[in-house]
Amino acid sequence: MVRLIPFVFVLLWSTGFIGARYALPWIEPFNLLFIRMLMTLAVFLLLIVIFRANWPSRRNAGHQMVVGLLVHAAYLGGVFAAIRWQLPAGVTALIVGLQPLLTAVMSWYWLHQRLHWQQWLGLAAGLVGVCMVLLSGLQGQQFEVKFVALIAVLVALLGISIGTLYQKRFGAGVDLLTGSFFQYLSTVVSMGILTWLFETGEIVWHPELIGALLWLVFGLSVGAILLLMLMIRRGEVSRVASYFYLVPPLTVLEAWWLFDEQLSWLALLGIAVTVVGVYKVLRAPAVATS
Repeated sequence: MVRLIPFVFVLLWSTGFIGARYALPWIEPFNLLFIRMLMTLAVFLLLIVIFRANWPSRRNAGHQMVVGLLVHAAYLGGVFAAIRWQLPAGVTALIVGLQPLLTAVMSWYWLHQRLHWQQWLGLAAGLVGVCMVLLSGLQGQQFEVKFVALIAVLVALLGISIGTLYQKRFGAGVDLLTGSFFQYLSTVVSMGILTWLFETGEIVWHPELIGALLWLVFGLSVGAILLLMLMIRRGEVSRVASYFYLVPPLTVLEAWWLFDEQLSWLALLGIAVTVVGVYKVLRAPAVATS
C-alpha cells in the first residue's frame, strides 16, 4: 500500500492544471490562490484540533513558513503569473519540467547525495520525454516570450526545487499537519499581498469555479501536499523529484479525456520515454552519501 503513495501523489498533482483551467476564466490567478490557501488553512486548523497534532517550535515553524514561500507561493504564483503574462502553458510546464534534474544536481552539491549513473540516465531520459510531450502540443504555434513571464516561470522552477531540498534539510521531526499549517500561513500572506497589489479582486462565482476550488483545496493542497511532505521525509529528494516527470504526460492524457485535446505520435512516444526514465531512477542501486 505504501508503494502506491507516489503514484497517488502524481495523479492528484497532475489535476492541478485541469483545476486551474476550469477556475481561471472566472477569477484572477493570485486571488484564486489566496482564496484556495485561506480555505486550506482553515481545513488544516480543523485537522490539527481533531488529531491534536503537536505544534513545532518557533524555529521549526519559521522553517516551515520558508518552505511555504518556496513550494507554494513561489511555485504556484510563478506558474500562474507566467501564464497570465501570455507565456503558453506548454512552455511554462516545459521549463518547470526541469525541476527533477535541477533538484538532483542541487541535492548532489548541497546534501552530498551521490547518484548512480542509472539515475542520471533516467533523469535525462525523463527530461527528454517531457520535452517531447510538451513540444508536440506547441507545433505550429507562434508566441512572444515576455521577459517578466520568463522571470516568473524561473522563480517557480527555483522555488519548487529549493523548497524540496529545504524541507528535506529542515523539516525532519515536524508534524505534517502543523508544519503544513505554517506553510500555508506564509502562502496566504504572500498571495494576499500580490492580489492587493496587482489584481482587481473581481470574481464570478460560477459552478466551475466552485467545483475547481473545492478540488484544488482538498485534492491538491490537502491530499497531494501531505503525500509530498511524507515522500520527502521518507526518501531521497532526487527519487522523489523524479515523480514530477510523470505529471506533464498524465496531464496531457487528462486533457485529452476531458477536453478532447488530440495526442500526436510524438506525445505518445514522449510518455513512453518519460515512464522509462522514472523507472531507471527508481530501480537504480542506492549510492552511499559522502
